[in-house]
Amino acid sequence: MDLDMDDYIDPYEEAEAEAAAEAAGLTGPAAEDSSDDPDEDDSEAESDYEEKSFGLLKSGKHRVRNPDGTFRCPFCPGKKKQDYKLKDLLQHADGIGVSSKQRRHGRERAVHRAFARFVRTDPSFAQELAGIVGIPGAIVTDTANANGTASGNGKAKATGSSSAPATAGPPQEIERYAWPWCCVLAAGAGFNAEDFASRVAMFSLAEVVPLFVDEMEGMETFAIVRFTSDWSGFNDALTLEDHFNVNKLGKKEWGTRNSGGCAAEGEGSKGEIKVYGWVAREGDYNTANVVGRFLRKHTNLKTIDEVSKMDAEKSGKAVASLASQIEAKNRYLQDLETKKNATELSISRLEEDNRKLHEAYNEEMRNLHRRARENALRIFQDNENLRLELENKRKELNSRAKQLEKLSAENASDRQKLNDEKQKAKDDNSELELASIEQQRADEDVLKLLDDQKREKEDVLARMLQLEKELHEKQQLELEVARLNGTLQVMKHLEGDDDGDIHEKMEKLSERLEHEKKRLEELSGDLVRKERESNDELQQARKELIKGLEDELNGRTAIGIKRMGELDEKPFQNACKIKYGSHDYEAKAAELASHWQEEIKKPSWHPFKMTTLADGEAKETIDDDDAKLKYLWIEYGDDVCNAVKTALLEINEYNPSGRYVVTELWNFRKGRKATMKEVLKYLFGQMETTTKRRRG
Repeated sequence: MDLDMDDYIDPYEEAEAEAAAEAAGLTGPAAEDSSDDPDEDDSEAESDYEEKSFGLLKSGKHRVRNPDGTFRCPFCPGKKKQDYKLKDLLQHADGIGVSSKQRRHGRERAVHRAFARFVRTDPSFAQELAGIVGIPGAIVTDTANANGTASGNGKAKATGSSSAPATAGPPQEIERYAWPWCCVLAAGAGFNAEDFASRVAMFSLAEVVPLFVDEMEGMETFAIVRFTSDWSGFNDALTLEDHFNVNKLGKKEWGTRNSGGCAAEGEGSKGEIKVYGWVAREGDYNTANVVGRFLRKHTNLKTIDEVSKMDAEKSGKAVASLASQIEAKNRYLQDLETKKNATELSISRLEEDNRKLHEAYNEEMRNLHRRARENALRIFQDNENLRLELENKRKELNSRAKQLEKLSAENASDRQKLNDEKQKAKDDNSELELASIEQQRADEDVLKLLDDQKREKEDVLARMLQLEKELHEKQQLELEVARLNGTLQVMKHLEGDDDGDIHEKMEKLSERLEHEKKRLEELSGDLVRKERESNDELQQARKELIKGLEDELNGRTAIGIKRMGELDEKPFQNACKIKYGSHDYEAKAAELASHWQEEIKKPSWHPFKMTTLADGEAKETIDDDDAKLKYLWIEYGDDVCNAVKTALLEINEYNPSGRYVVTELWNFRKGRKATMKEVLKYLFGQMETTTKRRRG
């Protein structure tokens, strides 16, 4: 008997069953006492509930049949399923009736046992029960033959035992069966035990085990028919027993075969040897012959209730296992939902940070332009003030020289002193003139640099305008070519046998089209060549700037020279100091850094993968699952691994083909490649600082 999910204990279902029992009039002093502590229900209280429920069912106060021919449980009004088949309804009532006290309330078990007993014993269910095989304790009408005549004086026969007696009266003894289910086959002397299988081949069975009897034990021949241990096997065993009983070859006939009244039916000396069969019960199990020995060795004695309880326990374990699996799946789904929400939040934060970075960059560029204009104006103003100051001092010195010359004429004795002062004034004037000359040269250099920058900007702007103009011309030519092609195709469709003018126009259009195509190709080539020349000039100027400023920008400056693809040795030193101690860690760190620098240079090692960004653009990123990077991370930690990843990204960006270290102008303050504008701004700032120091 396969118990369905109705045997699963639901606290809401249990409460509803209690309410239904109270509504059925089963409440009383005993019920109130048991409701305080359900675990202490005794057997007498349960028996009272069972008898009261059975009486109410017999009186017809509860509806069991549905209009569509299905059945319902009157003690489970809150359940969704109220359209049982009769066999499923009995399984539901038996499953709850034999459940343990820990799983079900005593009152609930009692009312369901009463309901199962009512279905099995009430004559209104006899017709439905007759078509169901293997219902334990069911009352069915025993048919004798195909003509439909009743045998046994119309008495009902029970197909098995149940937890409650089938009819009213004194309690009957509960039958115990050999389990796993078995049937005993017996035959008289001279029957071959191996032929038993052919006699029961039409039944569903597991195997037939012939039993060989010693001559000392008798001349009978026996065999054991083994069935599956589930309820279908029990039904098959009862079917086989019914078959032998109908043919008067049951256990009763086997026991009376040697008596005078049944000798002809049992043996049949003139016909073939008859085979008897019946379900193995407690009497067969306890016999001292070969049948009893086999049953005691391979089976156990169990009642129907014991088998039902065992199946219910198995079903309960399966339901508990499935419930735990469902709970684990739910927790896993919740974890996935949490991770998804965290990822979405992280993406939104990254987008907001990116937007703020763009706004900050634009604001910084505007501030740089404004400060550049202010610095240029301030430099011009400072130069003008210095020039006026030098001019005033020169006039003052000339005035003093004239005064000295006048005094020398008046006083001859002071002439020598006057000459000395004049000479001193000349020397001072010479130093001032030299300083003025140096300042003029510095001003000229600054002006020259500004003029060069302005001229370069104008050249770049003019070149961009020229390129835009040529690009516009190229687009116009492409439109013209497309238009001419369209016109040519139209004329080809309009061309006829006598259209000479159209043919001549087509030739002219074809020549014009070829001319425009040739012109377009030349213009495209010029554009590509000029763009390549501009890029080459820019890169050459950048290289010359790096070469010229390599000595000046080698300290801790905001703008400097960086060696792209070169490993930073500091993480290696820290990792080696932790792993190997303070003794000789620097040599090991240098050796380790040199080894990984060589690994980076190898073209065969390319730990990159393609990643699709949120905007659909594919980007090459570091593959964290690379074996070498995993080994480096495990051995030396995150800092060393991140240093190698940074060097790999720089090599892949700045020199992917050669894979050797290259120099680049770098903005150390912002951690990125410096633009030409930033470099020139930094140099102007350095010049201004130098000029102020010299002037101070």
